[in-house]
Amino acid sequence: MGLTEGGERRLRTVVAWLDLPGYWVGKAAAWLIVPLIGALVYEVVARYGFNRPTMWAYDITYMLYGAMFMLGAAYTLGRDAHVRADFLFNVLSPRAQGLIDGTFTIVLFFPAILFFTIATYDYAAVSWMRGERIITSPWMPVIYPLKTVMPVTGVLLLIQGVSELLKSFYSVVTNRRFREFG
Repeated sequence: MGLTEGGERRLRTVVAWLDLPGYWVGKAAAWLIVPLIGALVYEVVARYGFNRPTMWAYDITYMLYGAMFMLGAAYTLGRDAHVRADFLFNVLSPRAQGLIDGTFTIVLFFPAILFFTIATYDYAAVSWMRGERIITSPWMPVIYPLKTVMPVTGVLLLIQGVSELLKSFYSVVTNRRFREFG
């Protein structure tokens, strides 16, 4: 049981293309740390150095952090960097790992992320239609760009999920971890 050399090459090409959106969006989202730190430093200096706190720093920092966290999720999934019980998982053969990962991806991951994507698409669309603002903030910033990040994250996770499913398939068929070949 296994893949031909050409089959492995095609699988690797497809996985590489599927990994690209999450990789590039994750790399770009990582740069949100720069304005996030800038806003925090500005707020600390303004508040404690000049006794002039801002009304916008809190809103900016949680929106930037939320966007960075969500947009980095597909990148993290693609790099196999999410937390899990590796001390149990790593004693299994690559085939068993692939079978478990593939099964959970189909049974749990795809339904949950599909539901999340559909629900947050409607959530963001309504926010755009209303021109929604954060009414609990004295600054009242718009919130719909942040809400748009949610369905975008869902789509990126679905694409990355297909890639992870193919990696699991490879492990089941070859009894090797996907990253071990080539």
